[in-house]
Amino acid sequence: MVKKLLSLLLVALFMLAACGNQDTTGNEDSGSEDTASNGSDEDDDAIVGDGTQTIVYLGENYPVPAAIEKIVTASLESMEDALMLGVKPDGAIATGGEFPEYFGDSMSEAAEIGDKMQPSNEILLQIEPDVILGTSKFQPEVAENLNSIATMIPISHFSTDWKDNLLVLAELAGKTEEAEAIIDQYENDAANLREQLAEKMADKTILMVRIRGGSVYIYSEDVYFNPVLYSDLALPVPEEIQASETQEMISLEKLAEMNPDYLFVQFEETENAEAPDALSALQDDAIWQSMEAAKNDRVFVNSVAPMAAGGTAWSKTEFLKVVEEKLLD
Repeated sequence: MVKKLLSLLLVALFMLAACGNQDTTGNEDSGSEDTASNGSDEDDDAIVGDGTQTIVYLGENYPVPAAIEKIVTASLESMEDALMLGVKPDGAIATGGEFPEYFGDSMSEAAEIGDKMQPSNEILLQIEPDVILGTSKFQPEVAENLNSIATMIPISHFSTDWKDNLLVLAELAGKTEEAEAIIDQYENDAANLREQLAEKMADKTILMVRIRGGSVYIYSEDVYFNPVLYSDLALPVPEEIQASETQEMISLEKLAEMNPDYLFVQFEETENAEAPDALSALQDDAIWQSMEAAKNDRVFVNSVAPMAAGGTAWSKTEFLKVVEEKLLD
């Protein structure tokens, strides 16, 4: 009898233990289901859990680390955006082995990664960037090499994309509010200046040219600094600018025929290495001196840094100040 009671007691204890294990297993399964459900409801959780985030720029998705610590600016446009936002990149392109003077100390923490045509893979590998802000002008093989190091976002060189360019860096650097404030300020300032210039400049020709390789170039109305003049300020667009496709070389005679009332001239020495006296030669020419702008002392040389990209928040803001100063005097 005792043996029988002991046997029954052991069976009862075994069954209780089995039930306890079954409950525990059931609770763990339930917890797993809840976690899976939350993950499927919120896609962002999966992205963060993977240690990456997706940056959307001009309709394309770019995977980058969730925590951005090292940014390389491999284009003049992104360097100017960094200057505007107070972001100090870990690497940046150089011109003639140095950063253009107008960047001041904004590139003080940046390693020189080579020139704008083909940044150095070796230096970039040493930096180990989280993201590279390149340019849409990179050749396919250059873009492919950079993407093998870190996600390369091809920053647009078109002036009309200036807001998107500024905002993508702002998102990476946690400065979106600052970027939005910069955009709002520029648009308000441009609207105010446009109103002041509307009547005064209605019959005037305002032109910006760039001297490269000793030749004079004009740009279409949506390229370089021209959107400031002809879009943001709604100044009269010369026929030659309307007909121009991106960048077009013109003769001195053609420039004189356009006969600008106000002429902004950009002349960078490194772009005229084989014709260092090109600007002075033009200024001494009788044809140049026949223009209204020259006769009335309204030719403004390098009123903005001559290496400036033209179509960035920094370039546009600086040029707007210059236009206000020169055209409202």
